[in-house]
Amino acid sequence: MTAKPAAAAARATVYGYPRQGPNRELKKAIEGYWKGRVDAAALRETAAELRRGTWQQLAEAGVHDVPTGDFSYYDHVLDTSVMVGAVPGRHRAAVDADALDGYFAMARGTQDVAPLEMTKWFDTNYHYLVPELGPDTVFTADSAKQVAECAEALALGHTPRPVLVGPVTYLLLAKPAPGVAADFEPLTLLDRLLPVYAEVLADLRAAGAAWVQLDEPALVQDRTPAELNAAARAYRELGGLADRPKLLVASYFGRLGEALTVLAKAPVDGLALDFTESGAGNLDDLAAAGGLPGKRLVAGVVNGRNIWINDYEKSLATLGTLLGLADRVDVSASCSLLHVPLDADAERDIDPQIARWLAFARQKTEEIVVLARGLTGGTDTIAAELAANRADLASRAGAALTRDPAVRARTAAVTDADGRRSQPYTERSAAQRAHLGLPLLPTTTIGSFPQTTELRTARADLRAGRIDEAGYEERIKDEIREVLSFQEKAGLDVLVHGEPERNDMVQYFAEQLTGYLATQHGWVQSYGTRYVRPPVLAGDISRPEPMTVRWTTYAQSLTARPVKGMLTGPVTMLAWSFVRDDQPLGDTARQVALALRDEVNDLEASGTSVIQVDEPALRETLPLRAAEHAAYLEWATESFRLATGGVRPDTQIHTHMCYAEFGDIVQAIDDLDADVISLEAARSHMQVARELAAHGYPREAGPGVYDIHSLRIPSTEEAAALLRKGLEAIPASRLWVNPDCGLKTRGWPETRASLENLVAAAREIRAELPTEAA
Repeated sequence: MTAKPAAAAARATVYGYPRQGPNRELKKAIEGYWKGRVDAAALRETAAELRRGTWQQLAEAGVHDVPTGDFSYYDHVLDTSVMVGAVPGRHRAAVDADALDGYFAMARGTQDVAPLEMTKWFDTNYHYLVPELGPDTVFTADSAKQVAECAEALALGHTPRPVLVGPVTYLLLAKPAPGVAADFEPLTLLDRLLPVYAEVLADLRAAGAAWVQLDEPALVQDRTPAELNAAARAYRELGGLADRPKLLVASYFGRLGEALTVLAKAPVDGLALDFTESGAGNLDDLAAAGGLPGKRLVAGVVNGRNIWINDYEKSLATLGTLLGLADRVDVSASCSLLHVPLDADAERDIDPQIARWLAFARQKTEEIVVLARGLTGGTDTIAAELAANRADLASRAGAALTRDPAVRARTAAVTDADGRRSQPYTERSAAQRAHLGLPLLPTTTIGSFPQTTELRTARADLRAGRIDEAGYEERIKDEIREVLSFQEKAGLDVLVHGEPERNDMVQYFAEQLTGYLATQHGWVQSYGTRYVRPPVLAGDISRPEPMTVRWTTYAQSLTARPVKGMLTGPVTMLAWSFVRDDQPLGDTARQVALALRDEVNDLEASGTSVIQVDEPALRETLPLRAAEHAAYLEWATESFRLATGGVRPDTQIHTHMCYAEFGDIVQAIDDLDADVISLEAARSHMQVARELAAHGYPREAGPGVYDIHSLRIPSTEEAAALLRKGLEAIPASRLWVNPDCGLKTRGWPETRASLENLVAAAREIRAELPTEAA
């Protein structure tokens, strides 16, 4: 049946786009600038070239208004802090001396000044820099970046739509600045912030922007009446400005709920809503609210966070329903395409049939354009595209890759007993202390050591055939010996082999498990210049053979001290992959957990007494609405216990988490039943230690004392001061000493110095403790 044509031609658009360039040109230019090989002018020209290329590609594909202002050297929330003048006092001198260097100092810190705290952007693996605000914060408008990029696009003949983080989301993401009372609420600064946004909007209108997009994803979370009233006040004031462009308020990552009514009533010109993550929620709520008469609706019907092709017929059905609910309906992805790789056509090593199931940013843009054309002209105008789409969807549904009867039978046979250790923690702890013989405040690292140029070159040489497997393995052995030797000399108590053979903590395992696909160019920004290649979880998961046992046992053969086995947990294997969307996540997590259980058991059988199963994504993947937390945490914690529940009592199970708000999931951390957890704590000044204590967490914990995402080398005194804070919350008998996260992104000189200071701090604090502390 032919869909009814839209009253006005539907336009295609996107909320934002990947920043890095086809070959990660931005990463290379920025890191070159940090190392002094690229000057500021060359860096800016690289950035301008990438923006020009993106806008041209979008325009040629058929996108009507292109996003501007979403490009960033490091992080768009940090850009917003600059735009509103919220520069921390400790960074003001650096910013005043050189805006670009000061910007990077806020992001990365310097040897003398700590950076802004970094944490996860909602339930994604993107990290943002947390604004630091207080009652004395004075906001001042600096619209230079946004105006310049809008003018760039106009000069090239494009229709720009500047994208800003909305004022309510910005304040809800902020935290009290150091020295400010912990109960200070940044949202109380809204009336002080709105005039600054008004000034920026006026500047953008003067620069030629017809529309400005204000992103308010925080409104898809549970919000109090006071917060909803603040949103209503914000958009009543901004919408009532005489000197402003048209305002498009965008939300994504879920259902707006009560906030939809607030925004629908506001005097703004359009809303952009997510119709993928919210299921039917936003559609039902929009209909219940009476639609958006006289306003523009940008319908996010193409999933902006996953890489599977769109179901055109399903999307057109949704779009057809929306036609009667707004003055005009345009088509977009559900959120910025920042969260997916750039171009699936670059993947030459994936089976062509499977490649047709994939849509990266470029392909998603094409899907959006096709849907807009079909919405405008009816399904007859896209008959060929619909037929090809149906065939591709059927090909995926019927592929042998997606279903393995043996895996499904094993998963169905899992019992509650499989997810429980044989003894309670108190009994295990005693057995582990006797077996391992560790001192008070045992020192360790999180797992990875610097990935040097030589290591990356060796991997490239192996792929290119310049060295054989034997030559590569000798290089790996040399690196492990060096890492072990350093740790012993530095005085660390529980060692790691350094993971020199691993390219990424998820990709390395995905390449050895059935059901996963690896990409060659599927880079996605995690933070700053850190890009990852999430594997594609396409089918049922199993482990054909051991993945880590060989290198872990080799490392253990070089030392008498315990060497940790290092694995990535099932939730993180899902969260940092592009996960299949054709079965419940809990089912997929159990499959991964059983594969990891085999690896854990083989590590123990080989003599490994300490095994770390990292779950940094446990908090990140927490649903944005509280009503959905319990169901998620049930399968998430169960999958961890299933992976680790089969070991002896004297085998010590560790886990690790970083860069998230852990206070929301302390009970879940407890439910993991790990013997030791290490967590990020340096930038947040041991906040997580206090949260664990408030919960009554009964096990051992290592809140980090070395911020590895900064180039700073913490002094012995600094690390000792953090440890003393940790001891205020966690007794010495249960406190570990470790960095915040793995060290693969750091260089060897800073790693050596920082870990030596960490060990010295632990020794200093041990000497201060009374003998009965043990």
